[in-house]
Amino acid sequence: MIETNLFFWIVLAAVVGIYLLDLFSELLNLKALDPQLPGEFADVYDAEKYAKSQEYTRVTTRFGIIESGFGLLIFLVFWLLGGFGWLNGLVMSWADVAVLRGLLFFGVLYLASEVITLPFDLYNTFKIEERFGFNKTTPKTFFGDKVKGLVLAVLLGAPLVALLLWLFDAVPNAWLWGWLAVTAFSLLMAYLAPAVILPLFNKFQPLEDGELKREVEAMAAKCKFPLTELSVMDGSKRSSKSNAFFTGFGKNKKIALYDTLIENHSTPELVAVLAHEIGHFKRKHIVQMMALGIVQTGILFFLLGFFVQSDALSAAFGVAPPQIYCSFLFFAMLFKPISKVLSVLMSILSRKNEFEADAYAAEVTGDAKSMVTALKKLSVDNLSNLTPHPFYVFMHYSHPPMLQRIGALRGQ
Repeated sequence: MIETNLFFWIVLAAVVGIYLLDLFSELLNLKALDPQLPGEFADVYDAEKYAKSQEYTRVTTRFGIIESGFGLLIFLVFWLLGGFGWLNGLVMSWADVAVLRGLLFFGVLYLASEVITLPFDLYNTFKIEERFGFNKTTPKTFFGDKVKGLVLAVLLGAPLVALLLWLFDAVPNAWLWGWLAVTAFSLLMAYLAPAVILPLFNKFQPLEDGELKREVEAMAAKCKFPLTELSVMDGSKRSSKSNAFFTGFGKNKKIALYDTLIENHSTPELVAVLAHEIGHFKRKHIVQMMALGIVQTGILFFLLGFFVQSDALSAAFGVAPPQIYCSFLFFAMLFKPISKVLSVLMSILSRKNEFEADAYAAEVTGDAKSMVTALKKLSVDNLSNLTPHPFYVFMHYSHPPMLQRIGALRGQ
C-alpha cells in the first residue's frame, strides 16, 4: 500500500513540476522561432533550407513533448497503482540473495524501459530523421546497437550495481566506498571507451596522409598538444550530422573526426574546429568538468546514505520493509530537483567553456573567420535552431547559441 506521506508529495511535485517546467521552456522555444533569416547566415542558408531547419525544430520539439509526456504518464500509473511494490514482491519470490534481487529488479525495469521507448526510437530514427535527410541507419544497425547496449549493460553495468548493493548492505561508510567505486569505474570507462567500447559501434580509420593531416599535426605541435592518434569515424553510418571529439588521459590524446565533417568543411575550417577541441584541453575544461562530476557523485552518495534504509521513502512507493535496491531508485526520484539545478549550473559552466575554447581557436590559428565559417556550416548541416529562446538556452543548452558564439568571435 502506497503511503501518501511527505516523501510521496515531494517526489510527485518534483517529477510533475520538472516536466511542466521543461514543457514551458519547449513551448517558449517554439514561439521564439523567427521566419526571418538572421543576416549573419545569409551566405550559407537559402530560404528553403532555413524553413526546413525551423520545421525540424518544430517536429522534434513536438515529438519530444509527446514522448516525455507518455513517459511521465507510464511512470505515474506504474507508481500509483503499486507497481514498485508488485515488482519487489516478484523479485523476492525469484531469488533469496539481496544482490541478485537487486539485479533482477533493475534488469526488469531496464528491459521494460527499452520496450516502452522502442516505438519512439524507431519513429524518431526512421520517420523524423529520415524525413529531414539525416538518417543513414539501417534496421540491422539500429537493432544491432540495441543488442550491443544490452550486452554492455550486463557486462559493465551489472557488476557495478552488484558491488554497490553489496557495499550498502554489508560495509560501514558504504557511501564513501560507493563513491570511490563509481569514480574508479568512470575513470576506467573514460580510458577504455576509445579503444574498446566505441569501436563496437563505429569504425575508426587513421586519417590519410595529405594536407589536412599535416595541418592538424602542425597545429597540435604548435599548441603542445600530445596527439597520439588522428582518426576518421564513420559517422555517416548512422547520420549525416557532423561532429568531432577527442579522448584520452595524460599524454595519450586521440582526436576523431566524423567523415561527414571532413566531407563538408575546408582544411582551415577543420583545423579551427580541432583547435577548439584542443582549447578545452589547454584551458583545463576536461579536468574541471571531471572534478565537478566526481564531487557531485560524492554528494549524491553521501545523501543516499541517509535514505537507503528510510521506511518513509520506501512506503511512499509502496515497498515495505525497505529494500536497498528499491531505495537506490526512490532516492534518485527524490533527488530530481537538486539534480535538475545541478544540471542547469553545469550547462552554464559548459557554455562559458565553449566561449573560451572558441577564443582559443581564434587566437592560436589567427583565423577567427574560419572558425565562424565552420560554425555556420555546422548549423546548416545539423539544421540547428538559430533563434532559441533565452530560457530554453538557460535550461538545456550546453553550448551557446550559434549567433552568440559568432558574435563573440567577431568581438561584438
